[in-house]
Amino acid sequence: MKPASKRGGFTLIELTLVILLGMAIGAMSLALFNQQLAFLRIYKAQEFLTEEAPLVSKYVSKLVGKAERFRLHASVADALAGTNPQNIASPVLVLNFREPDGVVRAAILSFENHGGGLALYYYVVPLSGVLGSPQWYITNKPSNVSFSVNQGILVMALNGPNGELITYAGAMTQ
Repeated sequence: MKPASKRGGFTLIELTLVILLGMAIGAMSLALFNQQLAFLRIYKAQEFLTEEAPLVSKYVSKLVGKAERFRLHASVADALAGTNPQNIASPVLVLNFREPDGVVRAAILSFENHGGGLALYYYVVPLSGVLGSPQWYITNKPSNVSFSVNQGILVMALNGPNGELITYAGAMTQ
């Protein structure tokens, strides 16, 4: 009779340990993945505050700082016609600038839907007074933008896409 040959293989305990080790590694990997997803959601929610809002502040501060005077209007049409200036929060701001040759030029900041959704648009008013399309938009992320004047200080309030309220205040520097 031949001796019983030993077969190579793993015992039940060894297989159980390997499966448990694999499950533990999988559970840790899943926990790390969920943590990264949560971090990404938080980062995306803060993106407007950390990236877009400082740029808006920089552009608007430069424009307002160089302006000689400003007016608030309810619409771009009122701003162009120079009629119905507002004393309350308004979506349109007209800025007047004096060029080196003494000519006064106007620019308009307007929060409106110009076909591509709500955005804060910048117009340069030509000397002819006929306004075309906006030259560019400053931001298209806010859900609302309004301009107001408080004790002679221009205040711009932005409502961010996640409900943030950001307020900028500034005056003309001469």
